[in-house]
Amino acid sequence: MLVLDDLDRSLIHALQVDARAPFTLVADVLGSSTQTVVRRYRRLYAQAGLRVVTLPAPRSSGTHQWFVRLTAATRNAHDIAVALARRPDTSWVRLTSGGTEIVAIIHTTPAGPDAHALLLRDIPRTAGITAVSAHYLLHTYLGGPTAWRGRVDTLDAAQQARLRAESGAGPGADTARTHTTTAAHGESAAGAGPEPGPGAPAYLLTDADRLLLDALRDDARTSYADLAAATGSTASTVARRLAELRARGALFFDVDIDPALLGVTVSALLWMQVAPAHLDDVATALAGHEELAVVAATTGPTNLVAHALCRDAEELHHYLTRKVALDAIARIETAPVLRTYKAAATLRTG
Repeated sequence: MLVLDDLDRSLIHALQVDARAPFTLVADVLGSSTQTVVRRYRRLYAQAGLRVVTLPAPRSSGTHQWFVRLTAATRNAHDIAVALARRPDTSWVRLTSGGTEIVAIIHTTPAGPDAHALLLRDIPRTAGITAVSAHYLLHTYLGGPTAWRGRVDTLDAAQQARLRAESGAGPGADTARTHTTTAAHGESAAGAGPEPGPGAPAYLLTDADRLLLDALRDDARTSYADLAAATGSTASTVARRLAELRARGALFFDVDIDPALLGVTVSALLWMQVAPAHLDDVATALAGHEELAVVAATTGPTNLVAHALCRDAEELHHYLTRKVALDAIARIETAPVLRTYKAAATLRTG
């Protein structure tokens, strides 16, 4: 397995701060040369599965998110997980609990004849699935636009501020940007403005916005020229629109990379039952724990889910018995993650 050094980790952190920052700026902030930073990026892309992706902010996408737990026979679980991972309406597809449970986030439209087709029709008809539990995601305390601390613990505040303040936002920045597709083949997240508060109306993406996001989804560093070609627009128009969407908090950039490369050997989903009166306090407290990458409130008999990333089993045990043992948590179920088939947007089915 590839061993990451401080420069690799700093580059990953820089991409999380601003996925579209020119490599000339990234190199200057990291105290390295542009050539070295580009070479490291290419290596991470090719050998570590690093991907910088673009995702719509949940409230702007106009879709609902569900945590779905599927119980399946061990002989069927792999094939089912792969099929789910290949769908465009899923993310974070994982195999847990000894290989008999698949957990995925499913994105559904709120209305229309096929709004919940996957939940109501496709999954129940799938051979090998013996039980289904769906939990509607109500609120995200950690995750999504907020990155896991284990991935953003390298750069200091001054370095992060420089990346945010100095990164190019116009098509001219492409001259200093190494296009990632060319490079590859030869848990606020980057670029996201503040999401509206619970009482404020969210900006809803237009069809033109969705076309732009589709072009950016698998490679957040796609050049303005390529984005213009994909959307039938001009580089200046695309640059201006992307800047507006970032300012509105309608999208965010995320970094997909195997947590094992960052020292994580044990991953587990924690399904918790908390009295509603204490749910917000408990979730807010958990969101401050460095061991967690996700904390979200859901519907269902367990109304709080978290994703723990730990160095080893002993660290997970210490976390469960010393830090997460809050009186307000009535019950907790720990489900070790055996395999991730799909991250935020990146397939890992090899």
